[in-house]
Amino acid sequence: MTTCPGSPALSLAGAAERARTAATRSAAAVCLPGRSPGRPLAHATTRDGQVLVLVPADGDVAAALDRGPDPDVSALLMVSDRAPVPLRDPVRATLWLSGWLTPVRPADRTAAALAFAEVRPEGALLDVGGAATLLRLDLAEVVLREGAACTEVSPAGFAAARPDPLAAVEARMLQHLDRDHPDVLAALRSRVAVGPGETVRPLGVDRFGYRLRVERPGGHRDVRVPFPRPLACPGQLPAATAQLLCALRAGPAS
Repeated sequence: MTTCPGSPALSLAGAAERARTAATRSAAAVCLPGRSPGRPLAHATTRDGQVLVLVPADGDVAAALDRGPDPDVSALLMVSDRAPVPLRDPVRATLWLSGWLTPVRPADRTAAALAFAEVRPEGALLDVGGAATLLRLDLAEVVLREGAACTEVSPAGFAAARPDPLAAVEARMLQHLDRDHPDVLAALRSRVAVGPGETVRPLGVDRFGYRLRVERPGGHRDVRVPFPRPLACPGQLPAATAQLLCALRAGPAS
């Protein structure tokens, strides 16, 4: 069993899948030309790749659309992928989704709200048409930043990709691991070369394996401890973890 050195490619998945995975995260800001960034009530990328943004009906974004000469407005949705456990530098990736915001037509609101709720149930969806406005972001550019590297993804590639199958459960599973299973963390750490002053923390888990963050006074590096084979669904995680731990505790593969 080996670990992979830290790099933007550490995720192993293609850039479009990594971008779709980052898009599932809730921390986001909407930026309009000439206006300060604001936080939406929520955002979602539907199963067919449509980006939807929910904003207050009395907020700056809705006002820009109501008062502007055009039916849409250029905008940037910035989504932060933050580690679900405490880290010195918690931002794992940043996704920039650029395009044009347009209000969802009244005739399409129900279908759009249902598609939104399918991937991200939000109570504020009940206020659409009243205190909340549902917008469609038609993409022109998708850029994913991971560490110091930026990767451009085509809008069509982004729409066609699927998030990592563990994305919806990653936060809960990693927090449970960090809080309740020091023995598992110790086994994962056993294959990481740690120097003086370095500490190892859980960083993430996806279909390819666990990711660890090695923090040191002058920065950090990320390493992966891979599963024997990629997973297809969250239900495979317990068995894959058990198999991985057996291999780790047995010693290096010959």
